[in-house]
Amino acid sequence: MSDNQRKSKQRDIQERGFSFACRIVKLYQFLAKQRGGVEVLGRQVLRSGTSIGANLEEAVAEQSKADFISKCNIALKEARETYYWLRLLIKTEVVPTNKLRGLADESNELVAILTTIVKKSRSSG
Repeated sequence: MSDNQRKSKQRDIQERGFSFACRIVKLYQFLAKQRGGVEVLGRQVLRSGTSIGANLEEAVAEQSKADFISKCNIALKEARETYYWLRLLIKTEVVPTNKLRGLADESNELVAILTTIVKKSRSSG
């Protein structure tokens, strides 16, 4: 893969992380208005869901390959956590499933992409 292709893919995942974070902020705003303590769940998904993009931004400014892998691995962990919280919100029917399915699917895709990035980065010497 050329350096330009690698940078383009990095920008793509960064943009997905940022767009995902924007959607998570909107979800939090909705949950914060709800009754019954779901705002606590909203804070959890807000923290983990916005952290994905933030760590990807830091990964791009890596100081070393190990730093890049570390930041991507943190983003991966946050994506997994976010997927958990979204599944919990769906299962408990706090938010209609059709409103969360796209977010849950995207968080699951981010997990898959970040898993691949981390594995390939670790194995590429």
